Amino acid sequence: MTWILVIGFIFLLVMRVPIIMAMGTAVLATVVAAGFTSELYILPRHVADGVDNASLLAVPFFIMAGNLMNAVGMTDKIFNFATLLVGHFRAGLAQVNVLASMIFAGISGSAVADIAGLGTVEVKAMKDRGYPVEFAGALTVATAVIGPIIPPSISLVIYGFLADTSVGRLFLGGVIPGILIGLSLMLWNRYLATRHDFPREPRASLRDIGSHAIDGVAALVAPGIILGAIVTGYTTATEAGVLACAYSLLLGAFYRSLNIQKLVKAMTDTTKVTAMIMMIVGFSHVMGWLLAIEQIPQAMAEAVLLTTTDRNVFLLLMIFFLLAIGCVVEGVPAKLILIPILIPIVDQFGIDRVHFGLIIVYALLLGLATPPMGVGIYIMVGITKKPFEVITMAFLPFMVPLVIVLFMITYIPQLTLWLPNLIMGPY
Repeated sequence: MTWILVIGFIFLLVMRVPIIMAMGTAVLATVVAAGFTSELYILPRHVADGVDNASLLAVPFFIMAGNLMNAVGMTDKIFNFATLLVGHFRAGLAQVNVLASMIFAGISGSAVADIAGLGTVEVKAMKDRGYPVEFAGALTVATAVIGPIIPPSISLVIYGFLADTSVGRLFLGGVIPGILIGLSLMLWNRYLATRHDFPREPRASLRDIGSHAIDGVAALVAPGIILGAIVTGYTTATEAGVLACAYSLLLGAFYRSLNIQKLVKAMTDTTKVTAMIMMIVGFSHVMGWLLAIEQIPQAMAEAVLLTTTDRNVFLLLMIFFLLAIGCVVEGVPAKLILIPILIPIVDQFGIDRVHFGLIIVYALLLGLATPPMGVGIYIMVGITKKPFEVITMAFLPFMVPLVIVLFMITYIPQLTLWLPNLIMGPY
């Protein structure tokens, strides 16, 4: 029964069938093959049970906060502020691309939102200054990886729900890895600047930086509200998302840039994305139920422990496995399927769940730009009008710093655990 579910799902994804349809078809085929045709009425109930959890309410509010920030026009303001700070560095606008994504990551919590929101602004600015379009597009996809690592993060909320782990600790755990990813990309840009004649922007005066500082501070207040409210215990993750939405509305009133049309569009986009995510969560709950019936998590745990009892070897195998899965399965369904299976194994090896959460979220994020899925590449193809293979080849060099950071996060647990342990105490 299990092979029908797993192989059928992966086959349908490779055939470019939409994720929800692929999950639903694989589940239905498995149930029919198992002879449960008279009990099909239980499937809708399991789908509904999968999303009946208060912690998942944080997802639509974080999505809404990011959409409202876009509607307010904060993407342009963030880009301009980042240009004033690091535009005069070597490969100036390439460094701006990284810094702007780090700032925007504290608002959207989504890699796709980063590409769609900042991507158009960044690619156009870099193209106008003489950067190759494919380089600008590839760098924008690479920097978007920071989005779900620096809090808030939709991916970490989903992981926390599935792994029964504190969202506050996960958010704190993502701060240092997110900064490391940004610094690694900036160093890589600096290295590339020694081989290519990338232009620099004029050095901004202190007066110019000061005049635009309010925009940068306004953008940075949002993650401060979210993280501070959760860590202090003042709010839950869901309530912090509501505060972020309220703050975004206040910014719209302050800048006088939010009207009814933009508000309606932000709400419509939020509804569409939330509905898609919740349907995937619901169907994945059914898949998890079917896997549990076959005791697949327990069987896999036993198989892994028979293969190796060395924690470092297990982590190495896990990195290659997650990178391979990210190539063929998108991040959200991959986490929904894998986490219930892998958590018992992780516990057997004594790996902290917060630490593992950053590993799995980040490793699967790299699938954003790896074929055949490569959702980030497809979005960038639409923005740059360049062929898929051109953007993919331009992205490959950026895998070097990204994978180095992945190994650092994996084998230096304190990069993830030091901050949550410092602020919230040992888990």
